[in-house]
Amino acid sequence: MEPVKSRIRPDWDTYFMDIAIVVARRSTCLRRRVGTIVVKERRVLTTGYNGAPAGLAHCADVGCERDRLGVPAGERHELCRGLHAEQNAIIQAAVHGVSIRGGTLYSTDYPCSLCAKMIVNAGIKRVVYCGNYPDKLAKAILAEAGVEVVRLEGGDTGAGKRNPAAETRST
Repeated sequence: MEPVKSRIRPDWDTYFMDIAIVVARRSTCLRRRVGTIVVKERRVLTTGYNGAPAGLAHCADVGCERDRLGVPAGERHELCRGLHAEQNAIIQAAVHGVSIRGGTLYSTDYPCSLCAKMIVNAGIKRVVYCGNYPDKLAKAILAEAGVEVVRLEGGDTGAGKRNPAAETRST
């Protein structure tokens, strides 16, 4: 039997980014949908998406304080009730006792400076992303720490756009 030539097999970065894009669909953030996975030796170790801490009301239910205050993207993270996707993926590794040191983090958006610091301390060696995020400090932190950063060609996934599903959520 001949192999099907029209079937294109994605490279590993594309494959894992596709998974991160699906993870982003779980986001309950009103401003930005982000999905993250951490991979080591071509195995998915953890996933995370942005939203309120487990057991707390979702932003879709209580609204967004940063929106109410008109805070621009990339500023005043402390006003957000949610966790970032990268934070959730790193926390899940800690909760379940999974070492992510030396792994690759795939995120639908470039990490912010808070997440960049966590990435460095978790021992992540490589970050692959699609969408941009306006945080110059994050870029400086990752560069200084020697973390390899790769923007996956194909550009913006759309995952980081506003989340209309969460805005219309009724539960």
